[in-house]
Amino acid sequence: MEEKARIMDEKAIDRTLIRISHEIIEKNKGVEDLALVGIRRRGVPLARRLAKYISSIEGVEVPVGILDITLYRDDLSSLTLQPVVHKTEINFNIADKNIILVDDVIYTGRTIRAALDALADLGRAKSIQLAVLIDRGHRELPIRPDYVGKNVPTSNDEIVEVRLEEIDGENSVVILE
Repeated sequence: MEEKARIMDEKAIDRTLIRISHEIIEKNKGVEDLALVGIRRRGVPLARRLAKYISSIEGVEVPVGILDITLYRDDLSSLTLQPVVHKTEINFNIADKNIILVDDVIYTGRTIRAALDALADLGRAKSIQLAVLIDRGHRELPIRPDYVGKNVPTSNDEIVEVRLEEIDGENSVVILE
């Protein structure tokens, strides 16, 4: 696969996360009962960055959890015989919390469906909202994010790759072909 287009650089990602942070605060009328949950891999550093920006705006620390959805995926049997399951790390009670579920890219909606199932097993949240850095369309399920960094129309042959410093050593969003 080769890089077709670079659609966000580090500054664009930061500006976008700051904007989403403001939108989250505004929609929730502050940060009371708010918690962020990143979907493991790239949703986690994005959730941590959003929490940092929200904290700098509101002066309040917002809890961040890590959600592993491996066993909730509907394509698990086609992935591998021995899936690698990581730990879900949510050190707060999700009951009576407004949860902001965070992921890097929304595509078919199946990852989010799996995340909703995983969260439901942890308790009943007051509400669950979805924040994504990139919405590339092509939904197969009736799932729509509440907060979108950037809408990126793509073909099914293209791949949107979010690269984050914490995992990949750089901050960028590229389309691969």
